[in-house]
Amino acid sequence: MPILGPNQYGKAENRVVKITRDGATHHIKDLNVSVSLSGDMDEVHYSGSNANVLPTDTTKNTVYAFAKEHGIESAEQFGIHLARHFVTGQDAIHRARIRIEEYAWERIEHSGKGAHSFVRQGQETRLTQITFDGTSWEVVSGLKDLVVMNTTDSEFWGYVKDKYTTLPEAYDRILATQVSGRWRFNWSDDAQEMPDWDESYEQTKRHMLQAFAETYSLSLQQTLYQMGARIIDHRGEIDEVRFSLPNKHHFLVDLAPFGLKNDNEVYFAADRPYGLIEATILRDGCEARIPVDLSNL
Repeated sequence: MPILGPNQYGKAENRVVKITRDGATHHIKDLNVSVSLSGDMDEVHYSGSNANVLPTDTTKNTVYAFAKEHGIESAEQFGIHLARHFVTGQDAIHRARIRIEEYAWERIEHSGKGAHSFVRQGQETRLTQITFDGTSWEVVSGLKDLVVMNTTDSEFWGYVKDKYTTLPEAYDRILATQVSGRWRFNWSDDAQEMPDWDESYEQTKRHMLQAFAETYSLSLQQTLYQMGARIIDHRGEIDEVRFSLPNKHHFLVDLAPFGLKNDNEVYFAADRPYGLIEATILRDGCEARIPVDLSNL
């Protein structure tokens, strides 16, 4: 008889927007929350018995109710509340994984009354994944779709060449990428002091961007390492960083046929194919736990 392997179930992509009304001043938290539960679920697969199954519709309702009951201090804190509730509230559930995307809004300053107008920020999407097994926590946060560019201070030369190599060496090029990054916190149990999740996110992003801007790059790999290393060096609550960086190629346009000299001024931005550079940077003595394929996270 075939044996059931690892399994999980839940309600994916619950969109919840929480408005906090502080008099005439309002605040927005805009999340996309996915819940996955696992535990004693053999019978529902083998015989169809739902005796241990908390309906996915209930998990959806819990997300909305918790937004009211607990508020949304941060994506991480909200995920922790949910994971703890599902694992401690249901004997059959042994592990909860909460994945959250957060969409940022910026207040529109205006001369009218109140502070309740916003414009959606489009710089990046904030991410977090909370996993709880009843004893220990794993928090992996990050971001995606953060597009950055250096218009100089980047080279690429001295690489291996074979009979199929046509790429010319570059001693002054554009370096651009769309950052997808994750970082794992070393907070793992309730006895430890919990990080300030929002402050950690803002400072981690700041160090990452500063490393990108300040590194004279001889390869995107070098820049990636410096971005991760700076986070590890400056954020003691983080033990592991993983980046997936597509190289958003910019090629000089040949303007010679028009009698024009292109002095690193006019480029063709190619969307595909693209080089894809990925790596993990770890604190010394720590092991890699973030999946190599970030699409699985």
